[in-house]
Amino acid sequence: MPQPGCAYFIADAHLGQGSDDSNRARERDLLAFFDRVASERASLYVNGDLFDFWFEYGHAIPKRFVRVLQALGELRRRGILVTYVGGNHDFWIGNYLERELGVSFTDQAMTLKLQGRTIFLAHGDGLGPGDGGYKVLKRILRNGIARGLFRWIHPDVGIPLATALSRASRHHAPRAAQTEAALVERLAKPWLNRGHDAVVMGHFHRPLHYRGADGEFLILGDWLERRSYARLQDGQFSLMEFENGRLAGATPAGTGG
Repeated sequence: MPQPGCAYFIADAHLGQGSDDSNRARERDLLAFFDRVASERASLYVNGDLFDFWFEYGHAIPKRFVRVLQALGELRRRGILVTYVGGNHDFWIGNYLERELGVSFTDQAMTLKLQGRTIFLAHGDGLGPGDGGYKVLKRILRNGIARGLFRWIHPDVGIPLATALSRASRHHAPRAAQTEAALVERLAKPWLNRGHDAVVMGHFHRPLHYRGADGEFLILGDWLERRSYARLQDGQFSLMEFENGRLAGATPAGTGG
């Protein structure tokens, strides 16, 4: 199948976090964004934390944001490629997206060969040197034993409990280095030095677009507040924002606020 001439990358909508009004606004804008993806027949890469928490029981899934799930399924029914990379809030997605919606899901970083580019795509948590405690916790939480044990907790207890812990974890998350140079050196250089010519991440909620002789590094910002995303058109990346139901211009290069 020939590749689309355009691909979109989004991350960190954190549906479920914040007020009902905030969630409805994010959901509304996501649906409008997905409509635009569909109209261009572009491919879509969801780079983690679309949901603030997700867990699949044997016979139940979280009941909120069904319209977002339906929209992802509709993209697939129209023959549009949708790939979902789990983040640190929604890595417990099981086979529901693939079985019911046809969405490709992985909880691991991946390499894309797209429009002549070799792209390292990862949510971004636990990458780079340091942060050993989180890396150990990540391995524990993502194994099958932890998933199986959590399934013994009734959804009406387990989902609110996990959502509360998800909120609390934000207050203890380590801060990334603040300069663009440090972020590039810590997060992008290891992958650019291994033959990739672009690195795309979420997680840090700060838009960044580095262009160097060795390749490009994009941090997508977030859909939680900025509505930022990346577009790959004919092999060229742009970091952009979605405003008032329409695609807007590029965000400034750099780390943002």
